[in-house]
Amino acid sequence: MIEVLKSGLMTSIQDHGRMNASRFGVPKSGAMDRGSMDLANMLLNNAKGSAVLEITFLGPELKFKKPLWICLTGADLSPVLNDNPLSMQHPILIDTDDVLRFGPPKYGIRTYLAVKGGFQSEVVMGSQSQYVPVTVSKGIQTGDLLVVNPITSELISSEAHIRINHAKFQREILEVFPGPEYDGLNDNQKALIHDQFFTISGLNNRMAYQLEETIPNRLNPIITSHVLPGTVQLTPSGKMIILMRDAQTTGGYPRVLQLTEDSIDCLAQKFTKQKLRFTGQDI
Repeated sequence: MIEVLKSGLMTSIQDHGRMNASRFGVPKSGAMDRGSMDLANMLLNNAKGSAVLEITFLGPELKFKKPLWICLTGADLSPVLNDNPLSMQHPILIDTDDVLRFGPPKYGIRTYLAVKGGFQSEVVMGSQSQYVPVTVSKGIQTGDLLVVNPITSELISSEAHIRINHAKFQREILEVFPGPEYDGLNDNQKALIHDQFFTISGLNNRMAYQLEETIPNRLNPIITSHVLPGTVQLTPSGKMIILMRDAQTTGGYPRVLQLTEDSIDCLAQKFTKQKLRFTGQDI
C-alpha cells in the first residue's frame, strides 16, 4: 500500500480510458500523455495499460508501506525520495516507510508514476480512470491508501533506462490533419491556422485547451456531431478549442482540425502562455 500524505494539485489514477463508452455520452478519459504512461509500464514490465498515477504540476507526498518497484516518466517535477533526488525513466526499488515528494517543474507539467503490478482500484465501464461522475472521486485525496496489485512477472532488468527525449517537451509544432469542416474555411482562414503561432490560454485542463488568438469565423454551426480527444473546434467568436481526454463526446462547433495521438501527448505537457503551431500535409 501507499499512503497519500498530501494529494497535490491534481493527482489521479489513469489508464488507457473507456474505449467503448462514447455511445453512452461518457468521455474516454485516460492518461493525458499516453506515451509517457506506456513507457513507465514498459520499463516495469507491467501489462500494457496498467493503471498509473497522473501527477499534474504540483505533486503529491506519498509514503510507501512496503517495498515496491516504481518508475517515473513524463514531466520532471523534481522528485525526491527521502530528500534525495530521484532519476526519471528508470526502475527504482522503494523501501518500507520511504517518502516520495515533488518540487517545481523543470520541464513539462504531467508526471506518470507506475508501480510494479499496477494500481488496484474501482473499475467502471472497463477502466480505472478517475472522472466524476463516472467515478466517485476525480482524483486521489489526502489520507487515501493506494493498493497495488500482486506482482505476476519479474522486471526485465533493474538496469533498464531510457534516455529522456527533451524535444517532446520543447516542441512547439503539433501535427494535425483536416477535420470534417476544414474545407468550409476560406484560404485566408486556412493560412492563419497554418502560419501563425497560438498561445495557450489560462483555460486549460483535462477537458480542453483554449487558445488566445482568434480566427475570423463565418462558418455556420453544425448539427451536434461526434468529437474525439484532439478535435479542434472553432467557436463563433473565432476562439479555437482543442479537446483533451476528458472532453465531451459530441459538439456543435465546426471541427476544423484533428491532432494526432503524438500531438495530444505533446500538448498535454504544455501550460498557460506557451506557444504552438499547427502543421500537416493537407492543411
